[in-house]
Amino acid sequence: MDHFGFKQGEIYAEDLPVRTIAEAVGTPFYCYSTETLIRHYNVFSQAFSGHDFLLCYAVKANTNQAIIKTLADQGAGADVVSEGELRRALKAGIPPEKIVYSGVAKTKQEMQFALEQGIFQFNVESEPELHQLSTVASHMGKTAAIAFRINPDVDAKTHAKISTGKSENKFGIPLSHAREIYGIAAKLPGIRVQGVDLHIGSQLTDLAPFAEAFRRIATLVEDLRVDGHDISVIDLGGGLGIPYDRESSKPPLPTEYGQMAKRIIGHLGCKIIIEPGRLLVGNAGILVSRVIYVKQGENRKFLIIDAAMNDLVRPSMYDAYHEIVAVKENEGPASTYDIVGPVCETGDTFARDRDLPDLNSGDLVVIRSAGAYGAVMSSTYNTRRLIPEVLVKGGKYAIIRARPTYDDIIGLDELAEWQD
Repeated sequence: MDHFGFKQGEIYAEDLPVRTIAEAVGTPFYCYSTETLIRHYNVFSQAFSGHDFLLCYAVKANTNQAIIKTLADQGAGADVVSEGELRRALKAGIPPEKIVYSGVAKTKQEMQFALEQGIFQFNVESEPELHQLSTVASHMGKTAAIAFRINPDVDAKTHAKISTGKSENKFGIPLSHAREIYGIAAKLPGIRVQGVDLHIGSQLTDLAPFAEAFRRIATLVEDLRVDGHDISVIDLGGGLGIPYDRESSKPPLPTEYGQMAKRIIGHLGCKIIIEPGRLLVGNAGILVSRVIYVKQGENRKFLIIDAAMNDLVRPSMYDAYHEIVAVKENEGPASTYDIVGPVCETGDTFARDRDLPDLNSGDLVVIRSAGAYGAVMSSTYNTRRLIPEVLVKGGKYAIIRARPTYDDIIGLDELAEWQD
């Protein structure tokens, strides 16, 4: 459920007409709903009620400070994959003791900064990283609390580019080597083993891969305890999908996910960490765009809008589906469109063969489920300005990232000294 719906014949964001925001801010722009963010956080938290539990928002899904702050105010921690994301989380008010640091290529400098902050856990992904972290922590006179990210060799049955738990993926320690690497870690200075971590992929719409991975991890925890390790934390990662196509896609609910997880690992008595990103913010955001032209081709009708692949790259990169609707409700004649943007790439296509009401230049459309991996992956390709982000709460809105000027963008470049 989200708080973007039709009222009085047009789409509202909570209590505000999207059209009103578009007239004030200009198009295209991203719009996020505070109430949807809070609801999604609460639904996931309630799914693990009665258990020692920490929800760490996967910051990479949407790094806007206002989004992180909204979730921090609800009690969320953060899952970060870079020093920049760590700095964002801290600045938004997330305590370091609620932060876990993931990622396959942490540098010495990043490790040092995280240790200085006193974060809760490093999710270590390789033996070289382990030794590097031991060296850095020892030199600083600190101890790094760690969990190894275990690759359980489970097919998440999701898009190949966001599947992370198979043996051929770059992520984590192979399950077959886990007991060996934990034995090494236990002997290293500056290291304290406290947990086990996994993350098998993103946008999963079936609980079966999760269940299989969790069973393998539960067995590993029992084996590690036999080996003498004090395992008190299980980090289950994220990955639960959202319904991009509301007509045909019905991913499991967080309550179902929580029940399954507690059934498989609850008896171990560990603190459970989860790292949702997309599920928290995906359906909490929309991309609002205006029709520039309607163009009749030889065999196809094109709806050319002012948003482009540089604003939302998911359809181009992943062939991702996003529901697209007209802002003004209209039950009149409809047309079948290819919905495209202005960028000089055939890949600048949001959808093909979509049925929409007959639209004209100046009409507004909404691209749904754009809160995750939307603005955060945008660029200035074709020297197009990054688009504003807006946060709505009830009947109010605030611009939480302004549209830069062309001078802002071009001014980032500098001529070589011999070009002056």
